[in-house]
Amino acid sequence: MLYVVKGPRKIRKKRKFAKIVLFLFFAAALVVIIPLRNIIIPEIYCLKITSTSEKSKDIANALSHFKNSPASEKPKGVQHKCGLKKSCPRGTFAFNMKTGAANVLPPKMCFNGETIMSSSMKNTGEGLNIAVINARTGDVMRTGAFNMWLGDIVSLEPFLEAIEENTVVLIVTFDDGSTKMTDKARGLIAELGSSAINKLAFRDNWVFAGGKGISGKSPFEQHIKNNRSNNKYENWPELLEMEGCLPQKLD
Repeated sequence: MLYVVKGPRKIRKKRKFAKIVLFLFFAAALVVIIPLRNIIIPEIYCLKITSTSEKSKDIANALSHFKNSPASEKPKGVQHKCGLKKSCPRGTFAFNMKTGAANVLPPKMCFNGETIMSSSMKNTGEGLNIAVINARTGDVMRTGAFNMWLGDIVSLEPFLEAIEENTVVLIVTFDDGSTKMTDKARGLIAELGSSAINKLAFRDNWVFAGGKGISGKSPFEQHIKNNRSNNKYENWPELLEMEGCLPQKLD
């Protein structure tokens, strides 16, 4: 009989003890989990934001493409003036010229190993970009940028008329190089050896190297028509690049 009376009390004590142990276990677990939550969960959340951002992906892809593109790689081996693959023979000047790309990327000129026109030099602009160079020394005499769409081109004809004998003249377009072109200006450029100047139209790309008093037409000229059906940049044709060795005036 004594065991019958005391049995339930012992059971109740055991249940109470089990509850206390369980409570302590959960309390200890919370002490560990709550600090971890503050560290782990924000990191996971940030990773999700980054991985789902399309803009971030586009930027990352663009940077990856730029870093891996041949143009961004450092050149290896022997370097020649203006980045030519071979050095120019004695008595000639190395040159490299690029038109602008659409109305975004400005043109660039290199002559005798020196950049003479570029956006970083702040001497280029939309329209015609012209450099006049001493054909004997290779020194740049003057440069000019003439906006053929919105600009005042009154100074273009006097600039062309003032070009002296024994000079090299380099011309590249950027965006539109013809809209405000006068017949007189076209004639003056034709006298420098251009055969494409009279065909130059709205947003055509054109690159030319000639000189005052040249005999015949210059072999250093490229022209690509603006044709929306096969343009590389929708409203603009692809950029043109021309390089080579121009003869030095020795007499």
